[in-house]
Amino acid sequence: MEKLEERIQKSITHTVKAIFPNTTNHYDTLFGGTALMWMDEVAFITATRFSRQKMVTVSSDRVDFTKPVPAGTIAELIGKVKSVGTTSVIVKVEVYLEQMYNDEREKAMEGTFTMVAIGENKHPVKIVI
Repeated sequence: MEKLEERIQKSITHTVKAIFPNTTNHYDTLFGGTALMWMDEVAFITATRFSRQKMVTVSSDRVDFTKPVPAGTIAELIGKVKSVGTTSVIVKVEVYLEQMYNDEREKAMEGTFTMVAIGENKHPVKIVI
């Protein structure tokens, strides 16, 4: 169990993005699709760092957008493995909104992604820890 928890801790992934106009909608807030793409990428990186195997997304579950992320702010995405199955891992990704010029920080969204390890034939394979 200690080895598993150690791997989970080592695989926690932080990515920081500046919210520029090319990523925003007509309300000057981050496009939901762009946010989902970034979250899926962080989930992929987290799962790969955890397993060191080829990983693919098989599902996302309940992504909650609780705060709009306006242009001119910073978003920090944090991925962490929440559970491990035989061939899959579930990764929770949280997105925090930060103001650029003060210390304000709040959670803007979160979601979970199921990632599956695949072999050369692109079929699921056992996760080896």
